Amino acid sequence: MEDNDLKIESLKLGLIGPVPPPYGGMANQLNQLQRLLKKEGVCVSLLATNPPYASSLVSKIRGIRAVSRLVPYLYKAWQLAGHVDVIHVLSNSGWSWQLFSAPVLWLGYIRKTPVIINYRGGEARRYFERSINFVRPSMRLATRIVVPSGYLKEVFQDYGFKDVSVISNIIDLEKFKPKKHEKGYHLIITRNLEAIYGIETAIEAVKQIKVDYPEVRLTIAGSGDQKAYLQQRVIDLELEDNVVFAGKLKPDEVVSLYQQADIMLNPTTVDNMPNSILEAMACGVPVISTNVGGVPFIVEDNKTAMLVEVGNSSMMAEKVIELFNNKDLYRQLVANGIAEVQKYSWDNIRDQWLALYMALKKEQ
Repeated sequence: MEDNDLKIESLKLGLIGPVPPPYGGMANQLNQLQRLLKKEGVCVSLLATNPPYASSLVSKIRGIRAVSRLVPYLYKAWQLAGHVDVIHVLSNSGWSWQLFSAPVLWLGYIRKTPVIINYRGGEARRYFERSINFVRPSMRLATRIVVPSGYLKEVFQDYGFKDVSVISNIIDLEKFKPKKHEKGYHLIITRNLEAIYGIETAIEAVKQIKVDYPEVRLTIAGSGDQKAYLQQRVIDLELEDNVVFAGKLKPDEVVSLYQQADIMLNPTTVDNMPNSILEAMACGVPVISTNVGGVPFIVEDNKTAMLVEVGNSSMMAEKVIELFNNKDLYRQLVANGIAEVQKYSWDNIRDQWLALYMALKKEQ
């Protein structure tokens, strides 16, 4: 991109999506992308889809809550489309798509501003099965569709969207890096406490691991509507001394947790391109994950991670015990994971985004 550096400084980009807090995967990616693009000299205008509510009372009334966000959002999106060269929208499935992504496509179409849809919903296939007739008219207005994984590209192609590009998520390798610690039997999960993430499977696996390794520990970092249920499962399985619910952690706290861990578990039932797997690998933590969605597109079984069946706690327990016992395999997964995750650094991703932005600006 050296020949275009001066032109890049003239680029005006509109960036739309959720911002932290809360510190979710999409919000973290948007926050990181904004910061890195500004360092490159891009003039970035940010429009958050989750600004604070006007008052605590408004936040408690469902219908008013939605309207209080949506009306000013649409007005700001209209203004944004009038003064930037390109709009980049980080999109998800469900109501988030209909309320925050689809309207921007229509506004961009009216104001003749190119719009990139950067779709990230791990439940895309399920959502398209139910709602493709509502999604397709708006999605066809996208100037470009970009997804972070080959898995999502296949989903889009299955529903007739052939011109789809893959640009991977960004992992901050200056932040997520290995740190020496005394090896032990510390397992971690960094997913929300929701049914789709299958955390109960991991808890049941700990019950089985405890037979041979009574000192095994599982730290679960996340929040969600399954918290009370999962806490009760821990009590029922007599794992109060082995399982800790750490709650929702800030980014720096998540890094620290990875660097204290021995194995990361990802027992999810649905997934796209989980940053948690890549972050763990960058920190030198072997990963045991279910073989779902986009996961096998970013890791290779027994080379960069270990893959198990959804809901199979016995298989997960067996893999954990295998890593506890097999030091050579453990070291191999660590080394391969660190090498693999280098492709997600900003140095390897920046030119893809900058080239796309500049190409769309030139097409205007």
